[in-house]
Amino acid sequence: MKRSVGLPLMFAMLCAASAPDPAALREQAFDVPGFADFLAVDGDTVWATNDGRVEQWSIKGKLASVAVPKPCGAMAVAYGSLWVANCKDGNLYRIDVKTAKVQAIIATGIANPKGETNVVAGAGSIWVPSDGAGKIARIDPANNKMSAAIVVDPGTFYLAFGFDALWAVSSDEQSLQKIDPQTDTVVNKVKLGKQPGFLAAGEGAVWVQEQRDGTVARIDPHTAAVSGRVTVGKTLIYGDIDVGGGKVWLRTTEDQTFVAINPASMEILGRLGKPSGSGALRYTASGIWTSAHDVKTLSWWSASED
Repeated sequence: MKRSVGLPLMFAMLCAASAPDPAALREQAFDVPGFADFLAVDGDTVWATNDGRVEQWSIKGKLASVAVPKPCGAMAVAYGSLWVANCKDGNLYRIDVKTAKVQAIIATGIANPKGETNVVAGAGSIWVPSDGAGKIARIDPANNKMSAAIVVDPGTFYLAFGFDALWAVSSDEQSLQKIDPQTDTVVNKVKLGKQPGFLAAGEGAVWVQEQRDGTVARIDPHTAAVSGRVTVGKTLIYGDIDVGGGKVWLRTTEDQTFVAINPASMEILGRLGKPSGSGALRYTASGIWTSAHDVKTLSWWSASED
């Protein structure tokens, strides 16, 4: 109870340091041939999945390209490497971010070979949804080997790490599962809305797209209970979500490119850009990266003219 009572104050403190201002953001778009989709921030650059490759981009243009048979899902940058799921062969690629060379290919299995999935880092490990029947692989970056297989709900494809826990969404079971990295077990679970998907942990809560409902759910990380919802549109299939700067940032597929949400009031602070179909989004303290594979662009949204 004490933790729940303190949440409004926590949100207020987070929002007080908010940046950037959504109203001030301007788009700088880059033409990207192929199918640029999922994103991972690496300093002042961003990595994007594409057809048969991952690419590194800055606001000056493309910097590197690395062959991966079928890169899929959201990626992670950790331990000096880019971690990418490869849906063609059901494995995990580890790529050196400095040299753009493949360091290792790890047999993990990929739970959703259609590609709507993600890889995350936390608690000294890399985590991969590895089996659609209900398993998550935990990878030790020190030796590139699986150290544990966590049993979860069937259809668990989406992950986030935060508040000292791994959070996993099963779209099939409409569940958010809290996993303790100390025991590699599910310690709490909450029922969600229709077709939950990508999620993010931060700004005082865990945030989940309830894609079929067009809503974003806010979950208390301590009680694992839903503490609020905001309706964004008719559907959120298939967008993306991130947190930072005192806001929740949601990539949408209809009505606009993305929206910014106040985590305390659940108010939509801004709707930015024109509708551009499916794509990804990642927050940085300087601006927002978005992709739009249907129109073959990668965009940098910032308040300055770089």
